[in-house]
Amino acid sequence: MAGHGRRWRRSGRPRARVIADAYDAFLLDLDGVLYRGDRSVPRAAEAVTALRGLGKHLAFVTNNSSRTPEAVVAHLASVGVAADIDEVETSALTTASALRHRSVGSAAVIGEEGLRTALASAGVELVDADARPAAVVVGWDRTVTYDDLRAACLAIQRGATLFASNDDASYPAPDGFTWPGAGAILASIEVATGIEAEVFGKPNPPILRAALARAGGGTPLVVGDRLVTDIEGAANVGWDSALVLTGISSRGDADAAPHRPTFVLDDLEGLLA
Repeated sequence: MAGHGRRWRRSGRPRARVIADAYDAFLLDLDGVLYRGDRSVPRAAEAVTALRGLGKHLAFVTNNSSRTPEAVVAHLASVGVAADIDEVETSALTTASALRHRSVGSAAVIGEEGLRTALASAGVELVDADARPAAVVVGWDRTVTYDDLRAACLAIQRGATLFASNDDASYPAPDGFTWPGAGAILASIEVATGIEAEVFGKPNPPILRAALARAGGGTPLVVGDRLVTDIEGAANVGWDSALVLTGISSRGDADAAPHRPTFVLDDLEGLLA
């Protein structure tokens, strides 16, 4: 990081203003911004360190409900990014917090460890779908079966409220292809029941507001690689955004988008340029 320090603070001269100077809190998406699968995005870890050096507050924000905050921190560490558990906001945590505040007592869950752990920690009893749960909660689940979907649909038709951690149609696979995401699973339930879920992840406001609270408030900048989640999410709460071109969306996509980012950057280091 010393080399970057010389780049941005030279010879005692006043440092030139950079994009980061206008914001207090940086809400950073993960996959496509800090890493791609198991590989780090070049210069991303150094940019995070530099933002901390400028006294900026960070939140690491992901729609991926499958990982616990501890697992997120461990994965970030594996690509050279230091993070604290209290800086992590996942769609699972946002969903669990919402259900706790609504006093939802029980839920049948389609989802992996991150979602199940968050809900249980929030006091929501995890039950089978045929046990008349108060809610059905859907997240990304790589082991979901037809029987799971059928049981969830029946529970909803019997009165359970349908919630979803996020509705990303696809998940970015490490090889550059995409896998079915939580939204693809959710769509089958919504189509079969005719019921639309309440969704807490990006681009919906709850997860971003929770992330800003984790970062300590102030003026936020939402940073991500997806127009339909990160940039649209920022627009939905009236905040500035930066699209980095290290993930899904391209500069051409940004030019044609209904919600255009405040900044389009080659990578995260652009915040400091």
